[in-house]
Amino acid sequence: MPHVALNAHLLFGRASYRSAGIHQYIANLLPHLPAAAPEFDFTVFVGAGEPNLPRGQVQRSRLPTQRPAWRILWEQAVQPLALWRARPDLIHGLAFALPLAYAGPAVVTVYDLSFLVMPEKFPPAQRLYLRTITGLSCRRARRVIAISESTRADVARRLGVDPARIDVACPGLQPHFRPLPAVEVEAFRARAGLPARFILYLGTLEPRKNLVTLLQAFARLRSGAPDLHLVIAGARGWLYAELFRQVQALDLAAVVHFPGFVPAEDLPLWYNAAAVFAYPSSFEGFGMPVLEALACGRPVVTSNVSSLPEAAGEAALLAPPSNAAALADAMRQALAEGPDRGARGPGHAARFTWAATAAQTAAAYRQALAAGR
Repeated sequence: MPHVALNAHLLFGRASYRSAGIHQYIANLLPHLPAAAPEFDFTVFVGAGEPNLPRGQVQRSRLPTQRPAWRILWEQAVQPLALWRARPDLIHGLAFALPLAYAGPAVVTVYDLSFLVMPEKFPPAQRLYLRTITGLSCRRARRVIAISESTRADVARRLGVDPARIDVACPGLQPHFRPLPAVEVEAFRARAGLPARFILYLGTLEPRKNLVTLLQAFARLRSGAPDLHLVIAGARGWLYAELFRQVQALDLAAVVHFPGFVPAEDLPLWYNAAAVFAYPSSFEGFGMPVLEALACGRPVVTSNVSSLPEAAGEAALLAPPSNAAALADAMRQALAEGPDRGARGPGHAARFTWAATAAQTAAAYRQALAAGR
């Protein structure tokens, strides 16, 4: 059986921004891969993570690779030795990076190129590593997997990769993202101490999520809806101090809430409890929170840029990400349309499955191996 080795060191569940999108993509892809690729054998390299792999081997590192510096050390210094011992037919870097000291057949997954599109929103060291390693990895990989058509176009244009070598494997959706019974939602609202009527943002607190504009739009909207609150949920990423300064400057401290990191198992309850879900990000590789909120039957407002229209389809309202007035108007419309708008979401979201993601990934493996024959 052809042997595939996968670097899954970004798979871990610590309550931080790192256990958000990429962690969830890897965690949900791995259980579906063996069924999608029955002719392959798998070895998954992890640190602190617990991969759900129905068939294959798991090799653990003793290094604390949940810390970026240690993960980079493992990827570039330890991984080549592990691969030399495992001797796979193909390696898959599940998050941007391949080991530069290993020349075997490879596939790499790229989630987005935000560090190239908006470098000023990243710490310098993180930006430098991602820019260097992603470019080198994409150029030497036999196949590059992008998680959206938007990311595919960015990889081709910004990294000079032949579009014929780029495959798309969009994220899937777990079945527990669905409309929940009202009694269950109200019990959760009381337990979590949530206001009766609120707009929800859920994601990492970082500059490209455009949360300062969300605050400005909410301030406009609230002048005609004094009972309305804003809940900004998610772990703190980086460069988020301006967000908290704006809360004070706009005199919104009493109606803007920061509950912090939300465990994955509670996400459907948070979406269901919201009157509207707002996700005004200025750049995304895909935008999973948009799809999850739509699946839960919520009216959704998101940005009209990058991959977000792909995630939203025809079900969500779109607005320019840096236009507070337009964002406020879209949220006002979403509140007014309510359940009628929300009813459009579940059907759209049902088109995205992890079985399809795994099938597209397995197809990339087959093409990568065929390219070497």
